[in-house]
Amino acid sequence: MTRIRDILTTRGSAFVAAGLTLLMGGLLLGFSDITRVGVLLATLPLLAAMTTRGISNTITVTRSVHPAHLVVDQPASVQIVFENTSGRRTQLKLAEERVDHVLGDRPRFVLPPLDPGDIREVDYQIRSHVRGRRQLGPLTLRVRDPFGLATVAATLVGSTDILVLPRIEALGSGRLHADGIGAEGAIPHMVALHGEDDVAVRSYHDGDDLRRIHWPATAHRDQLMVRQEDRPARRRAVIVMDSREEGHRGSGALGSFEWAVTAAASIASHMSGHHYALHLVSHETTTDGEASQTVEIDSALASLALAQVGPAQQFDEVLHWAHPLTSAGGLVIAIVTDHDEAVLRRIAALRQPGGIGLLFLLDSRSFAQGRPGPPSAETLALASLVEPAGWSTCIVGSGMTVARAWDIATASSSVTVGAGR
Repeated sequence: MTRIRDILTTRGSAFVAAGLTLLMGGLLLGFSDITRVGVLLATLPLLAAMTTRGISNTITVTRSVHPAHLVVDQPASVQIVFENTSGRRTQLKLAEERVDHVLGDRPRFVLPPLDPGDIREVDYQIRSHVRGRRQLGPLTLRVRDPFGLATVAATLVGSTDILVLPRIEALGSGRLHADGIGAEGAIPHMVALHGEDDVAVRSYHDGDDLRRIHWPATAHRDQLMVRQEDRPARRRAVIVMDSREEGHRGSGALGSFEWAVTAAASIASHMSGHHYALHLVSHETTTDGEASQTVEIDSALASLALAQVGPAQQFDEVLHWAHPLTSAGGLVIAIVTDHDEAVLRRIAALRQPGGIGLLFLLDSRSFAQGRPGPPSAETLALASLVEPAGWSTCIVGSGMTVARAWDIATASSSVTVGAGR
């Protein structure tokens, strides 16, 4: 049970102290009026505390967020619904929502008295400048007496998690130029996207359309057979993201890792819009085995929202998963730092003859300085390693947009140094 001294406010405690002082002084000096004032001052906070402490928590809360998944810097509206589930009228209360500090200040609002069964709705806005998983709630209700002498707080059980997705930049619609396997319109198709065999007929399953029954095969096999409709062919795009902590520089939204996450999200969204079968190969997707499967854009963005830097061993695992995916050719997009030569040589081996390889090489020195500048001789030398393997390379410096880097990489068949925005 809450102690009375924990319910009293600073004002209430001061009233009690002043009242007791006047009470003792009045008794010692024989002034009855001072004694009465002391009794009043000491008693009033205690009565307020007793009344406030007896208030029970009878409010239920539900939340809804629109939109459910946010993008960095995108505003969203949170709706809180209060319902009085008790059989009596509630008192005036002050509500305070606990939110992650990156979402803004804690919203506070006054909840008017509610009759039994009454519902009140309150809206507030949130915005996050940082991607990741954030929490709304729990919510605290406070009741204070009219004189501000006592207050009691009750925390309502329940919170809501929201996912803040990476920023997505709109990319140009230029065509990817290559010959052979990787050419536009000739990239290897993925007919059996979910492991189904590419066959003409299969056994009848409950719910199949009877118009699809293949009668000749049924007569031959003495069981109902239906025509297997092939899935539409799709071109493959594999996105490989470097998350080595020792290779990335800069911090926050201006750091090289956040640029890599934004680039991966933007490219994934762009390729999904062009109906590519998408593979995202990063530490997060290799951990849960998702890298080997075609991924929908929503799932890819959710993985990128939670992406974090890690040790070099994680990227070794990423490259291990990437090689089987790129062995059949197609479009390979690598976003890596200029950390070491050995990794660049392994990256160069991902592109198959006739396929398309786009390399975004992050100039770590530029991101460390936080301003654009010409790449170092070491970075240029590393970029030149992949040129004989047929990669189109863009050296990315601080301040360059993903859209600008994409235009440079897709328009070139050699190493290009990106500058400005």
